[in-house]
Amino acid sequence: MRSLLCAAGAAGILWSAAVVPAAADEPDGFTISDPRITESSGLAASRTHPGIYWTHNDSDDGPYLYAVDGKSGRTVARITLRGVGAPRDVEAISAGPDGDLYVGDIGDNLGGSWNHVWIYRFSEPKRLRDTTVTATQFVVKYADGPRDAEAMMVHPKTGRVYLASKKQGGGGALYEGPRQLTASGTNTFRKVAPVDLWVTDGAFSPDGTRLVLRSYFGSRIYRWQDGRPKDLGSVGVPVQQQGESVTFTADGRTLMYGSEGGGSAVEPVGLSDEQLPDAAKDDPANGDGVNGQGGKGSSGTDLDPGFIKGAMVLALATGLVVVLRRLVRRR
Repeated sequence: MRSLLCAAGAAGILWSAAVVPAAADEPDGFTISDPRITESSGLAASRTHPGIYWTHNDSDDGPYLYAVDGKSGRTVARITLRGVGAPRDVEAISAGPDGDLYVGDIGDNLGGSWNHVWIYRFSEPKRLRDTTVTATQFVVKYADGPRDAEAMMVHPKTGRVYLASKKQGGGGALYEGPRQLTASGTNTFRKVAPVDLWVTDGAFSPDGTRLVLRSYFGSRIYRWQDGRPKDLGSVGVPVQQQGESVTFTADGRTLMYGSEGGGSAVEPVGLSDEQLPDAAKDDPANGDGVNGQGGKGSSGTDLDPGFIKGAMVLALATGLVVVLRRLVRRR
């Protein structure tokens, strides 16, 4: 009987390992090792330096950004912003077109009582080293009054900036900035869509066809169509201490989720089917150009190789259990 139980247990372990494999091209997660980064609140994959992720602390840190290596988790550069005054509550970072990085000093821990917030923009450094850069500061207001927000997304094609407020006074919302930000006046953001989520961060896919918004315990992905989001449903979120950030990988196939806290982990969640950005679905590296898994069954339905492998392992394990059961009966 002990052999029978062991065989059954082994079958379960093999099944679990085979059916839920990581995608072959899915990046590993990493742990932020810099002791200066204790409240990582925003995350953006660099478009200039492959494998580098930009992050920053939430508040009480100063005008600093950190470039973190996505393999080792080590900080390879700290950028100091000048020309922006004293940041108040930095909550988000996003990569825009033309090599620019945008920083959202948009949080309002007083429940939406500040009559304006700020966005900072600067060119991503070509060389990764500790340095000081001059940033442009933009004053931001909401058309319907002050809001508390933690998510800022810059569309990678149009350069238009969007903010997502937290749920307050009836719910959160997505706000659209002017076509171009101005440093000489106030930039008014206007509501374009409701968001039924306590949003802590968001990001556009590199091709601009998908938008993801996350909360502490959940996440939703949208098709970006004619400048508006079309809800495609929920996306998996890893269990984290305090889920605060999200970004797409450079190829758009994976979401990287970050958390606050010292030595916090950044964890990957792969996308599939309609969740995948259009450019990722059309990439020849995906095999069939649909979901990146390649093979198809006789009915034309896409089959995950992990599922096929799992089914084979389960069949073998089941056969083993049957044989052992017969042996036990003979005794």
